[in-house]
Amino acid sequence: MKPKTYLYQHYTWPELGEVVKRQPVVVLPIGSVEDHGPHLPLDTDNFVIWNICEEAARRADGDILLLPQIPYGFETHHLDFPGTIDIQMEHLLHFVLDVTKSVAHHGFKRILIADGHGSNMPILDLVARRTNLETGSLCAAFIWPSLAPQQIRGIRESGRGGMAHACELETSVYLHLDEARVQMDKARKDMKMPESEFIWMDLMEGSPVLLMDEWTRFSKSGVSGDPTLATREKGAVVFEAVVQAFLRLVREFKNRPREERTDHHRQSWSPDPGHGE
Repeated sequence: MKPKTYLYQHYTWPELGEVVKRQPVVVLPIGSVEDHGPHLPLDTDNFVIWNICEEAARRADGDILLLPQIPYGFETHHLDFPGTIDIQMEHLLHFVLDVTKSVAHHGFKRILIADGHGSNMPILDLVARRTNLETGSLCAAFIWPSLAPQQIRGIRESGRGGMAHACELETSVYLHLDEARVQMDKARKDMKMPESEFIWMDLMEGSPVLLMDEWTRFSKSGVSGDPTLATREKGAVVFEAVVQAFLRLVREFKNRPREERTDHHRQSWSPDPGHGE
């Protein structure tokens, strides 16, 4: 099989030393192994984020260097469901940080962490911040629905809370990618979080107050949302919109200016640039 030039692991170490000279954006996908209701497989987060990343990498004309995926995430709140694999938050933070710092050590200056699982995000934000503070590279993290909010809202039929987990959104994208593995006859609406002015869960309409309890306290099915509204056609629209936005993000991020740091303990400051030291 011919090596894929966008895959980090397909290079030898001397070849990778040459790749770093052209400074592609290194993308690290991370997902989870967890319940996604009775209708979607445990691999939903991994399957969706990998397909998004690989399709973007195929189209990126060398601007993306795609790392092997991290398949496990922070899942303690999902452990009531058989099959879930949980990585404790401190372990996950240090593991992902070790990966980004290794990439930075080899001279890559731009790193994006592409997330497929919502509860990873607070941890990945800290990973990106620490990478920026502890290396010479620039790192940022995102969860895939955040890249195409207008297009997702354009196909949405469910109300607030209908796009949270194993929902209209995730089910539609999985239908687009592999309809045969989705058991739509088992899809059921499950939106039993307590009514609140301030606290709810939705991938597109986040609440002002963040609260995550053990999952089975508000969902016995593993669904939070309305997957019955999912269609393959919706999934195709969302997938394409996310991939295109991802490509725009990569090309902007690759060339993002970064000024030199100034330590004001060691340098005098003046409001007039002409009189500073």
